[in-house]
Amino acid sequence: MANTEASLKEAMSSIEGTTGVALVDYTSGMALGTLGGGKDFNLEVAAAGNTDVIRAKLRTMEHLGLKEEIEDILITLGTQYHLIRLLKTRGSNGLFLYLVLDASRANLAMARHQLKKIEAELEV
Repeated sequence: MANTEASLKEAMSSIEGTTGVALVDYTSGMALGTLGGGKDFNLEVAAAGNTDVIRAKLRTMEHLGLKEEIEDILITLGTQYHLIRLLKTRGSNGLFLYLVLDASRANLAMARHQLKKIEAELEV
């Protein structure tokens, strides 16, 4: 099992094209840990904003009567991919991993696979 810091470092080093990663509580919008980003990309602001994305999707699913669980949400921009993975492991209710990828260097299938592996090893 890995702690938050080790999991964020693992994501930065093992997922090709990663420019930032955060562990976020979507009930409060607070980032529990961040790594990467920079002066041109504030991960804390992005993490808080993406809580609204999750809440909106969950609300829509409820209105539609869908009994599914969200695995992940992908947002594609011109030069970036934003991958939001809701955590399903014990004790992680209300948390998600947020990954920012450089679209020119990333492999989405591998990023999703690796993020799922990191989730399984994360101990919150």
